[in-house]
Amino acid sequence: MAKSNYTEDNIKSLDWREHIRMRPGMYIGKLGDGSSADDGIYILIKEIFDNAIDEYVMGFGKKVDISVKDGVVTVRDFGRGIPLGKVIDCVSKINTGGKYDSKAFKKSVGLNGVGTKAVNALSDYFKVESVREGKAKIAEFKRGEILKDHKIKKMQAENGTVVNFKPDASIFKNYKFRPEYIENQLWNYAYLNAGLRINFNGKTLYSKNGLLDLLQRKTQNENLRYQILHFKGEDIEIAFSHGNHYGEQYYSFVNGQNTTQGGTHLNAFKEGIVKTIQNFYKKDNFDRKDILASIVGAVSVRVEEPVFESQTKTKLGSNEIAPGGQTVRSFVGKFIEAKLDNFLHRNEEVKNLLRARIAQSEKERKELAGIKKLANKRAKKANLHNKKLRDCRVHFSDSSRKSSEELRNGTTLFITEGDSASGSITKARDVQVQAVFSLRGKPLNCFGLTKKVVYENEEFNLLQHALNIEDGIENLRYNRVVIATDADVDGMHIRLLLLTFFLQFFPELVRNGHLFILETPLFRVRDKKQTFYCYSESEKQAAIAKLRGKPEITRFKGLGEISPDEFGDFIGEDIRLEPVVLNEEIDIDKILSYYMGKNTSSRQEFIIDNLRVEKDEAAEEEDQIELEEEEEELMRAE
Repeated sequence: MAKSNYTEDNIKSLDWREHIRMRPGMYIGKLGDGSSADDGIYILIKEIFDNAIDEYVMGFGKKVDISVKDGVVTVRDFGRGIPLGKVIDCVSKINTGGKYDSKAFKKSVGLNGVGTKAVNALSDYFKVESVREGKAKIAEFKRGEILKDHKIKKMQAENGTVVNFKPDASIFKNYKFRPEYIENQLWNYAYLNAGLRINFNGKTLYSKNGLLDLLQRKTQNENLRYQILHFKGEDIEIAFSHGNHYGEQYYSFVNGQNTTQGGTHLNAFKEGIVKTIQNFYKKDNFDRKDILASIVGAVSVRVEEPVFESQTKTKLGSNEIAPGGQTVRSFVGKFIEAKLDNFLHRNEEVKNLLRARIAQSEKERKELAGIKKLANKRAKKANLHNKKLRDCRVHFSDSSRKSSEELRNGTTLFITEGDSASGSITKARDVQVQAVFSLRGKPLNCFGLTKKVVYENEEFNLLQHALNIEDGIENLRYNRVVIATDADVDGMHIRLLLLTFFLQFFPELVRNGHLFILETPLFRVRDKKQTFYCYSESEKQAAIAKLRGKPEITRFKGLGEISPDEFGDFIGEDIRLEPVVLNEEIDIDKILSYYMGKNTSSRQEFIIDNLRVEKDEAAEEEDQIELEEEEEELMRAE
C-alpha cells in the first residue's frame, strides 16, 4: 500500500470567497443550469429577495421591484436600507448581519449572515446600494472582491436597498433564467405576505387572502369536492380541500420560505387533519391514506430562529419550538383540531361531502388491494434491479442512502427505449448518481384509464417501483426523472406516452419539477482538428462556418447511434435538459384529451392545417442532404 505524507502543508485555510466558490453546494445546493426550479441561480435570487421580505415583515415598505434581463437580476426593496457604514461588511464579511439581534428581526428567514455573501462570491458582478434619509452608499464587487467603494453621497430617493448581480458563468455553466420558475417563486412570496406588491418585469403580483389565493390558483382547472377551507391564526395559516386527482399535493412554508422537502410542520399538518377527522366522525378505523387521498393543502408557520436541515432551507428541522414554547407538532395539531372540528360542526354540507370523498377513496383502495399485491409479487419476480433498472451507487445499500443531501439531490433516472440506446447511456453515465430504466417497446396510452392499469401493465408497474412513487412522491428515489428517447417520430410518440402516464397518475411529480426531457445532438460537424455537436440546424450552420474546408457532417437518427464515449459529453456537466413545466393555467384533462384522445376533431384540423408545412421542411432537409452527398461524390471523382 502506497504511503501518503500528511503534514502541516496539507492543512489549508481558505478565506470566505474561496470557500464559497470551492464548495458552492454547501451554500446554495446544486448548481444546475436553470432547468430545475431548485437550481442554484434561483437560490441566489431567493437569498436577496428574502432580505427584502424580512423588511416588509418588520413593517417597512409595501412593495419590492425585481427585474431579470439578459442574465442580470435587480432587486429593489423599500425598507430601511442597510446602515450606510456597514454596507460593505453586510455583503462581504461572513457571519455579519442585523438578524442576530432578534429584536430587530423576529421570525426572519435568513439568520446566519451567509446568503448575501454567497451571492456576492458566486457573481461575476455584484452591486449593492443602500439609501437612508437622503444619503446613499454604493459598493461594486466581482466574485466577492471589491471593485469600487463609492463614497457616501446625497440622494433624493425612497429608503431601501438595491442589489444588482450577474451569476458567474464559470460556475453556473450555460445557465438560463426561466421566467416561469421565478414568477412561481415570487407568487409564493405574495401569498405569504398578503398586501405586499411585487413588481416583476412589469407584471404586478399581489394577494389579498394568502393561502386561500394560493390554492385557488393551483386548483383553478380542477373540480374540488368542497370549498377550500381556510384558517388563519397568529403565526399560522392553513388551507385545504379534496379534489379528484391521484396522490397528495402540498405547499409548505416556514417564515415565508418554501420548504419543498417539508419537515415537522408539514408532518404535523397531515397528522392534525387525520386525527381531527377521525375524532369528529368517531371513526378511528378511517385509514390515513383514505383521508389524505386527493388532498390539496397548504400550511405556513412562523417561528423564531428556525433550524433548517440545509443552508437552502428546504426542510424544517425536527426539534423546532413554536410560539409559546410548545413544539411545532403540538402547535399545528392543536390549531387544526380547534378550527377544523368547529367548522365541521357548523357546516353540514362540507361534512357530508368530505365523508363521501373518504368513502370513495376507501372503496378505490380496497378494489386495488388485490391487484397491488399481485403486482408487487410480479415486480419482485421480474428481478427489477437486474432486468429493467441499472441503479446508481447512492441507492445500492442502506448505508449509502445515508449519504449527503447534496448527493441524493443529484440523482437522475434516465428512461429510455431499446437495448442500443440504454446500453450507450449505461456505459457513459456517472454510476454514482445516474441510473437507467429500459423500456420494452412503446408504453400503453393510458389516457382516460384508471390507476388499475398501472399495476396490471408490467412496464408501468416496474417503472413506479423503480421510482418508489406508489404511495406518492415523498420517497421518490431520484431527484430528476429524464425521458431519453430518439428525436424521430417513434421517439416523440414514446415521449408523449410517458408524459401521459406521469400527468395522468403522478401529476405531483411534474408539479414539483422532477420531470425532464433529455436533449441530444442532431448533428456532429467535424474536421481533423475540431468537433462540434449541434442541437439544431442553426447550430450546425454556425459550426460549418467555424471550420475551414469541407467538414464531415453526421446526422444522428437515434440514441443508439451515439457511441458511449460521445454520450458522456451529453449527460455530464454540459447536459441539456428541457423541464416539463406544469403551470397553474394548464388543464391536464383538456390537454391530454387533445393530444391523446380518440381522433378529436380539433387535433385532426390542426394536423391538416400544418401537414404541408411539416412536409415541406422535411423535404427541404432531405434535398439538402442529397445535394451534400452529390457534392462529396463529385469531389472524390475529381
